[in-house]
Amino acid sequence: MFSWLANAWRVPELRHRVLFTGMILAFYRLGSWIPAPGVDSASIQSYFNNKGGTLLGFLSVFSGGALSRFSLFALGIMPYVTASIILQLLTVVIPKLEQLQKEGEAGYAKINQYTRYLTVVLAAAQATGYAYLFKRQGALLHTNSGRLVLIVVTLTAGTTLLMWMGELITKRGIGNGISLLIFASILSSAPAGVSAWYNGGPMEKLFFPLIAIGIVVAVVFVQEGQRRIPIQYAKRMVGRRMTSGQSTYMPLRVNMAGVIPIIFAAALLALPQTFGSFSPSAQTFINRHFSYSSLNYLVVEATLIIVFTYFYTAVQFNPVDQADNLRKYGGYVPGIRPGPPTAQYFDRVLTRLTLPGSLFLAAIAVLPSVFIKYGGFSQANSRALGGTSVLIAVGVALDTMRQMESQMMMRSYEGFLK
Repeated sequence: MFSWLANAWRVPELRHRVLFTGMILAFYRLGSWIPAPGVDSASIQSYFNNKGGTLLGFLSVFSGGALSRFSLFALGIMPYVTASIILQLLTVVIPKLEQLQKEGEAGYAKINQYTRYLTVVLAAAQATGYAYLFKRQGALLHTNSGRLVLIVVTLTAGTTLLMWMGELITKRGIGNGISLLIFASILSSAPAGVSAWYNGGPMEKLFFPLIAIGIVVAVVFVQEGQRRIPIQYAKRMVGRRMTSGQSTYMPLRVNMAGVIPIIFAAALLALPQTFGSFSPSAQTFINRHFSYSSLNYLVVEATLIIVFTYFYTAVQFNPVDQADNLRKYGGYVPGIRPGPPTAQYFDRVLTRLTLPGSLFLAAIAVLPSVFIKYGGFSQANSRALGGTSVLIAVGVALDTMRQMESQMMMRSYEGFLK
């Protein structure tokens, strides 16, 4: 491992990218500890410890604990994720957005612009909901209307700044910026999970490390699992030369959607808590029937994860486009006619392959709540080191390693994943 890091450090461009990514993440963690103006962090922390409810505590994990301190980055990057979900859903419904998606880089730039505008609107609504909720519960002391407006503007600006920082990491750093921000938020709660494990009971001390290691092994096994479809290319003329046919394969991953479905589900499940803060009766109903470890919440979460897995896989891999591209370049699947039969074959294989991947994601997401409710594990332990956190952390780490691997292979160094 140290030799890998030494090889990476010798490449100036890669070294600058790593340092730039680390600097942005350091600024993010610094902003997570600076309270918003006019906010007493001790009162907010006391509210989370005594009356906060398990759903708010779970949402605080995705902001790195910033929500429990009501800091500058209290909303985290989840409004941007929610806006991305809405725009991707609308591309299926609105023909104009679908046409923009097919226009390449210019279309994607326009959709990203719409996503940014929607992020600001969602962040303002979510900040208003949290501010109203904490003020009604007595966690925001000595706040008038002017201070509430200042808090809402500050939190909205914080989310906008995070969105910009994530895009900077994607362009000038290593890995996907938005995913790395969530990754840093989850890792920040790991010390609390280790402390809760150390202070836990004997059964928790004995079994939790075994369960955590088993989850990590299962996540890596499923994340790296592939179905390789054989592809044969026929002989064809390229200019004045005859190219010989070659055999290769098309890798279809078991979990092609990665960690996106879980992030999508968590972002959508944050909306009821936001809208419920405007109505005391709705807030009471959500806390009673839709708490983090309740059966209703787990069923809805698992269903959303399965649906989003199929949806995002369909967005990532279009069988019709893949079959058309394969036919254009003279490729075919042995035993399958080119064109629509190949597209139907890809669709059938992908549908069967996505089912175990989606069920695995749903099972990983609900395991921490099951351990909390029936295994006697502490909430901080299971959230910080549980299935969802481990899945996101491992998935983002593997994707970042692949990008570093590609950077190293371009410069003829020995790769990380060999």
